[in-house]
Amino acid sequence: QVQLVESGGGLVQPGGSLRLSCAASGRLISINSMEWHRQAPGKQREFVARTISGDSPDYADSVKGRFTVSRDNAKNTAYLQMNNLKPEDTAVYFCYAHVLTVNGAYIYTWGQGTQVAVSS
Repeated sequence: QVQLVESGGGLVQPGGSLRLSCAASGRLISINSMEWHRQAPGKQREFVARTISGDSPDYADSVKGRFTVSRDNAKNTAYLQMNNLKPEDTAVYFCYAHVLTVNGAYIYTWGQGTQVAVSS
């Protein structure tokens, strides 16, 4: 019904940058919020950043000052600009959205994830 597709992951050296994208498509009317979460090997999935309509973005303490979340409502796309990347940022990054569907229902949905590896 609603799909989220992440892109932009890859291998980068410590101190480098990456920009992730999350594009929403399907039977949706609007997006209330879009979040980024990540899951490192052997660890639980954790919150990274959030953009909510009409509110200020929110970040995990571990990424404040390095990551910036933004959204293009016309494209139904969210972005995560990641600067000064560290090896501990290595994880699969997932997009998570709260969406109003054409059926009039709000749903939460996950993307399939994109791998980010930070290594020298």
